[in-house]
Formats: sequence, C-alpha cells, structure tokens
Amino acid sequence: MIGLAQVLPGLATPAVAASLVEVTSFGNNPGGMRMHVYVPDVRPANPAIVVAMHGCGGSGPGFYSSSEFAALADQYGFVVIYPTATQQAGFGNCFDTWSEAAKRRGGGSDPVSILSMISYVQRQYGGDPNRVYATGSSSGGMMTNQMLALHPDVFKAGAAFMGVPYNCFANAADYPPGASRCTGGSMDRTPQQWGDAVRQAYPGFTGVRPPVQLWHGTNDTFVPYQLLQETIEQWTDVFGLSQTPTSTDTPRAGWNRRRFADTTGTVRVEAYSIQGAGHSLPSAGMAASAIAFFGLTGTPPTTPPVTPPTTPPTTPPTTPPVTPPTTTPPVTGACSASYRQVSSWQGGFQGEVTVRAGTSAVNGWTVGLTFPGGVTVSQLWNGTLSGSGPAYTVRNVSYNGAIGANGSTVFGFLASGTASTPTLTCASP
Repeated sequence: MIGLAQVLPGLATPAVAASLVEVTSFGNNPGGMRMHVYVPDVRPANPAIVVAMHGCGGSGPGFYSSSEFAALADQYGFVVIYPTATQQAGFGNCFDTWSEAAKRRGGGSDPVSILSMISYVQRQYGGDPNRVYATGSSSGGMMTNQMLALHPDVFKAGAAFMGVPYNCFANAADYPPGASRCTGGSMDRTPQQWGDAVRQAYPGFTGVRPPVQLWHGTNDTFVPYQLLQETIEQWTDVFGLSQTPTSTDTPRAGWNRRRFADTTGTVRVEAYSIQGAGHSLPSAGMAASAIAFFGLTGTPPTTPPVTPPTTPPTTPPTTPPVTPPTTTPPVTGACSASYRQVSSWQGGFQGEVTVRAGTSAVNGWTVGLTFPGGVTVSQLWNGTLSGSGPAYTVRNVSYNGAIGANGSTVFGFLASGTASTPTLTCASP
C-alpha cells in the first residue's frame, strides 16, 4: 500500500456544505470536455486531487450525485474533479480510450483536457502535484487505466471500476458493444504484450509507477469479468510481478481481494472480484476503499464512512445518453412512468424510465414493464428487477423510493433483442 498522506486532524463538516461548481475555462481542451469541481470548505493548504470519471452516458454532476467521493472529500479534505466526456463512438458521452490521439502521450483528446483540469486546480486551489489520483467507473475506469499508462509522472495511484486494459480498443468502430473485440472477449493477450503497451505509452519513463486498484463484478456481462484478469496481467507485468497474488482475503462479504506486492512488501496491484455483481460499481463503501488505497484516509475503513447518496444516480456507469427527457407536466394520482430509448445496437438496446410522483409525495414505487416477445433485460440499475421476459417488475431501492410531489427519479436497463418501447404501469403503496 502506498504511504499514508498527511491529513488535517479533526476535519469537521462546515455548517454550510460546499457545492459542485462548473469551471467553463480551464485551459487547453481538445476533448471538448466540461469540468466540475468539488472543493471542501475545510481542507489543507495543498490538498490532494482526485479525478473521478463517470461511465458512458453519464456526466460529472451525475457521478458527483451517485458516488461517495464528495462526502469523502468533506471528511478528508481533498479536491474532486468531475470531468464530463462528450465523445461519441456508438455510445455517447464516453471517455476517449480508442483514438490514436488519446492513446499517445500528449496527443490530444480527453487525456490532455483532463491534465488541463488538474493544472487548473493546482493553480486555483493549491492542489498538491505530488498527490493526484484517478478513479472512474466503466468508461471512467477505462480512462483511469489510460491516464496511469500515459502519465505515470502525474498520478500517484489509481482505482479503476469495471475497466479494461490500456490499449484494448483498436479504434472507434471497436468500441460499441456487439462490435467490440475488446469487450466481446476476443482480447486474450499475454501479460508481456499488455505490459509492452503501457511501456510504449511513455518509453522514456524511469520513475516509480503509480499503484493500481481494480474492481469488477463477477456477473458483469457488459464489460465482461474476464477483462479483470487481462488488466491484472497488464499491470503485474508492468511492475515486474508474478501473476500469482502474494496474498488473498475477503475484507467484506462478497469482496474477494487479491494483492500483488513487490519484494519490499509494497502492494503495487490490488484486485477485487465482487461476487454476484453486474455492471453496477462502485457500490457503498468501495469509494472509501479506493481513497484508503490512495493513502488519503489513514487506514482502510471497515464500514462505509458515509451513507449512500440521497440523490440517486441518473445514469449508469455505461449508459450512453444524451439529452434529458422532455419536461412532463405534473401528474395527479400516485405515480406515472415514461420511457425513452437511450441507444441501440445490433442485438440490443438501452432504455431509461422516469418515475414521477403526482401532486402528492410517494414513499415507494413499483413499475411494470411489458415488452414485445424476444426482449430480455440483462442489466438494471437504480431499481430491483423481478420477472422474466416479456413482463418485468421494477421496485425502488433504498435511496430512491421517496419522491417529493411532482418530483421524479430514473432507473435504466440494458436489454437484448430488437429495440422496442415497453408498456408501463406505475403504482405506489
């Protein structure tokens, strides 16, 4: 584990909490990205910087709302950068990990934009250049591995949730599901081949490379679980380590951890297999474990230091997306549900359902979805799925059951079959 960072003793939550702020001019921005930053009111003079990156279809504000990094920033006094990607490659709002420009150090696209954001925080808030970290989910996890490969001189460590190895995608055509050799399971390279890709990203680098923490659900079919092993092989080869872990344990139920340490006992690669999880990370407590791996908390917590967010995530880690649903007038009665198709590809599609309260608040909701034959829901987020095709039931989860009068919440899903609009019902107890 990397050395523990200096943390201000007794950081307290201020009476008026900090807020997410958009920065419209932060420097060179070849990726055309948006930047949001969360700066805790109580922080050291030179705070650490964490770059937290969303999945396809998401946004910086969405990842701010749906993850625990901002609450941890309040607790430990680091600054969080939330980039919003705008690249399109079959999906929308994905971090560019496929283009030649993005795979070349200093080549342009999103990596250069992210570096500009980091420089802005260093200038504006005194961010510590020796304590810069990367983390992200799905597309953001892929970009985490990309940034560690391209810029080991910038980042101190990284934590990638549901990512893929650096240089896994050949080009933009290789990115969308159904067409991708990378996420289609065809990328079985040797550890040395994976490691060579990283070494060639910055051939002149002679310093200490940043340790990496990896997370993946064993039931993930969207970014298949087997890619965790490919990523382990990449980074262990980069560090000159065996692919056999130096230790294994289960720090929490269902969290199977493998650690790969060097001859000094320093953990360089740490990999979590989350039993039964699909494409839905990070879940409660995982951000805290990532921050502990970075050395920003003192010791890894055994329970989440914060409660799950009260604002539900509005986009999943790998949704493509776009414009928000059109404004719906207030409805009467318990609740209503509306559907929009977010994206489609050969053999599958992604949908999003907005659940809206009527003129009175609701405390719990149940949505029925009935599809034409041949449609099977394979992944769902922000709800609990039951049933089998063509009829499904989705119930709220703990953090999004209560909806204020005329308010709304969103759940999303991935499905196989021909893209089609389901018949919807909504009921509230």
